[in-house]
Amino acid sequence: MAAVPPPSSPSPLVAAVDLGGTKTAGAIVTGDGELLARAECPTAADGDAGAVFAGVARVLDDLAGHPAWPGVTAVGVGSAGPVDAAAGTVSPVNIPSWRDFPLVRRIAERLAERGALPVHLLGDGVALAEAEHWLGAAAGYRDALCMVVSTGVGGGLVLDGRVRPGPSGNAGHIGHVSVQWDGDPCPCGGRGCLEGLASGPAIVRHARAAGWRPTEGGPLTARAVADSARTGDGAALTAFDLAARALAAAIAGTAALVDLQAVVIGGGVAQSGPLLFDPLARHLTHYAGLPFTRGLHLHPARFGPDAGLIGAAAAALRA
Repeated sequence: MAAVPPPSSPSPLVAAVDLGGTKTAGAIVTGDGELLARAECPTAADGDAGAVFAGVARVLDDLAGHPAWPGVTAVGVGSAGPVDAAAGTVSPVNIPSWRDFPLVRRIAERLAERGALPVHLLGDGVALAEAEHWLGAAAGYRDALCMVVSTGVGGGLVLDGRVRPGPSGNAGHIGHVSVQWDGDPCPCGGRGCLEGLASGPAIVRHARAAGWRPTEGGPLTARAVADSARTGDGAALTAFDLAARALAAAIAGTAALVDLQAVVIGGGVAQSGPLLFDPLARHLTHYAGLPFTRGLHLHPARFGPDAGLIGAAAAALRA
């Protein structure tokens, strides 16, 4: 766990957890959005429910061992979704063993011996929206869609100047909007979902179908596809173009529904930069045809991999 000295002046402190299909991260965060301590471990996404929670417990235990922990007043948890914020449960599509898993209760029990703390749950896309609206690329907009494009695809909505998670905590969960009505079945139960076309694993799958092969012994990751695309590999470029086209269709539909000013995109796939954003802007001109959907401002997320932590902290601080 990396750490920096606690601030010299008192500041509200919260703990934040960001749970995804690849890794589970945690931090102690100040009221100004400064991360005082970090912890991280892989997510056992294909393991049983206990194995997945063991990673969460390890991160919490690491944070609780930091000298700043006694000042922590609440815990914010951003999780891959869908979530049920009211019930405190999660059912991540990319973690098959967690269905209605009582994450809030289990975290509260894990921390009980160190003192009772309120635990606030939100979806990872909503956490990104919290972070970017608070201190990031969406801070200057009253109406924005904030998206995570990574192992999965999620989103959160800022409407009329406020993050709007909806009654269940899943508003803006754009990854499971269908963009191909006759497309492949999705683990969520739908067909042709955006996540199946634009996520990191989807980019790898479509690149391989088009003939892309990694370097000998190289990883099968979206980052590896991006590296090939930068050298002009046609199959890799095709996969990114397909992802961008799917994103454009979903974004344009969302803009038509809720009248957006901006779209902020974070997550690992967004780190590919122009490989994703250039074809996305081009495809948006074809899908966003109504006058009020044109001219959307596209921004990369400011916080990169820290967005989920900062957003979960923002929700806990506000609560």
